[in-house]
Amino acid sequence: MIFSRAPLRISLGGGGTDLPSYAYRYGGFLLSAAIDKYVYIYVNRPAADTLLRVKYSRYEQTASVDEIQHDLVRPALKLLGIEDNLEIASMADIPDGTGMGSSGSYLVALLTALYELKKEKMPVQALAEMAAHIEIELAGHPVGKHDQYLAAFGNFTCLEIDQSGHVRVTGLNVSSATIEELRSNILLFYTGMVRHSGDVLGDQKRDTEQGNATVVESLHYTKDLGYRIKEALEEGDPDRFGLLLDEHWTNKKRRSGKISHPSIDRWYEIARGQGVLGGKVIGAGGGGFLMLYCPRATKPAVRRALTAEGLREMPFNFDFDGAKVVVNF
Repeated sequence: MIFSRAPLRISLGGGGTDLPSYAYRYGGFLLSAAIDKYVYIYVNRPAADTLLRVKYSRYEQTASVDEIQHDLVRPALKLLGIEDNLEIASMADIPDGTGMGSSGSYLVALLTALYELKKEKMPVQALAEMAAHIEIELAGHPVGKHDQYLAAFGNFTCLEIDQSGHVRVTGLNVSSATIEELRSNILLFYTGMVRHSGDVLGDQKRDTEQGNATVVESLHYTKDLGYRIKEALEEGDPDRFGLLLDEHWTNKKRRSGKISHPSIDRWYEIARGQGVLGGKVIGAGGGGFLMLYCPRATKPAVRRALTAEGLREMPFNFDFDGAKVVVNF
């Protein structure tokens, strides 16, 4: 039995500029932090038969890879040449559709387990690229390379994507004191709204390809904000990061009416009224988690106000390991 995991992530700046429709024209830049919330994959060789079983929100049992309906599992097994006698089950710390890159983490955790099963080692960037290839090109999801790379590398990670699609990965040069301040001052609240990122990202892909000036200029500004956020964090100024988050969120909402929601806007204004410097909905938007940056003294008031609104806070820490095999026996 093999048990693997890959972390989920919170995007800190530049999100959305990794989509091929933008990055392959203008180049993308983003930075994110992996957190200690994970997608887990269990892989086993059944002893009694050679069937394939896949357990997720559905249960599939088939005699061939081609019969598998899961659009990430099927191409992954084909690429690795695994044809039968396999059971795959998955679990996650948060619901799907909440903006933290769960499909990318699922795929990276799956590939990590399958390579362990084959007793093969895959370099981290090659693992991330394979996951991106499967999700973007084979499964046709309207996503970029953000989620797969953060799931593979973990940590505080910057991604620069050139017009050929090549990704340059660098660590964020941030002090332990700044990391601790971020961990303490960033609050995550679950909105209870689950959304399908494909709706928002599909619109962004279409608008970018058609040269929609509002969307393209918003993404240019988002990329610039990503670099400014990197500078603020590397200079040890997390409060400036918080203020830039507010700019980031205001700019992001220009791209689509689907990115926010009247309830989200109300909660954000309530939080700002209690001293929050900035924040945003993580991921494509429309629901999931609201990330807020509050100076330490304001946290109790923010927590009281949003809890009274029915939101639930999710405590977290950062992940520095990336994808890994937890158990193999």
